[in-house]
Amino acid sequence: MTTSKSKNAEKSVARGASPKPVTGLASLPPTSQLATLGAWMEFAEEVYARGRLALGQVTDNAHDEALYLFLRTLGWPLDSDESVLTKPLAPAQRIALREVLHARAVKRVPAAYLTKEAWLGGLRFHVDERVIIPRSYFVELIPHLRELLPEDAVVRRAVDVCTGSGCLAILLAEHYPEARVDGLDLSPAALEVAAINVKAHSAKGGPGRRVRLHKSDVFDALPPPARPEEGYDLIISNPPYEPSAHVDNQDPEFAAEPRMAHDGGADGLVIVRKLLRQASERITPHGVAAVEIGGLRKAVSREFAALEPEWLATEDGSDCVFFVRGEKLRAWRAQGRAR
Repeated sequence: MTTSKSKNAEKSVARGASPKPVTGLASLPPTSQLATLGAWMEFAEEVYARGRLALGQVTDNAHDEALYLFLRTLGWPLDSDESVLTKPLAPAQRIALREVLHARAVKRVPAAYLTKEAWLGGLRFHVDERVIIPRSYFVELIPHLRELLPEDAVVRRAVDVCTGSGCLAILLAEHYPEARVDGLDLSPAALEVAAINVKAHSAKGGPGRRVRLHKSDVFDALPPPARPEEGYDLIISNPPYEPSAHVDNQDPEFAAEPRMAHDGGADGLVIVRKLLRQASERITPHGVAAVEIGGLRKAVSREFAALEPEWLATEDGSDCVFFVRGEKLRAWRAQGRAR
């Protein structure tokens, strides 16, 4: 239902009469005349546009988010074909659609908090207001991190720092079946959600069985290993990296997420500095530490030039994930720069 073919088909189906244009979002106009999902979709896209709703937590466009939200509300499969767009809706279904659209457009509740789920790497994860809604370039990058290691290296230990809902830690375990994976987070509330997801993905020998969660401010709760070879082969993190002033002015949807999951201090690099410093004595010499950093590429390249950070290509060209090799991190520490 989210392909361009579906979008074009949707434009051609009968929708019934549309309500009056939305001029404000203090409330929704009457919707009793909206008899089909196609009609609700047309109305929702107008509401999203008029309300200037923030996107990016579930998908990057109003059509796909509204369709996802409506299908979930109706209990219809996400892969439903175009025929559902003209299927008559019962009164109770229309009420349910109005309620969920009111919550999304008027109250500005993020869609994922309404459905209590997020999908990453083909896996479903529970999310709620205790955690940031997971969205990370690591979903596309995790399967390829092995290529950064020596040819004969085996990923035996991996860690996701600032794990939030635990989704990236579970994806690490999914793609590296010989690895024991740690998930670290300072928030007890976030770790409660992560525990839900670890349990859900532990059934029938699932990857969650190899994930251990720890309450920790970056690596504080996990001391360095006795020997370098006992360190982490892969360290990943999508840490808080937004400068505090930016967080102060977020759209309501992003402000609804835990602030500590966004706020990276005055320049956005407070957590990153600590992460690299502590990683330097917890990574194997052949390992890599990869960090997602949003729009701070220039700042990272300037401040950590001695580490020779390298940047991973992403499908959309943002290339906002850098990695540092273990040997560089350990030499940096030996030179007294990891302070």
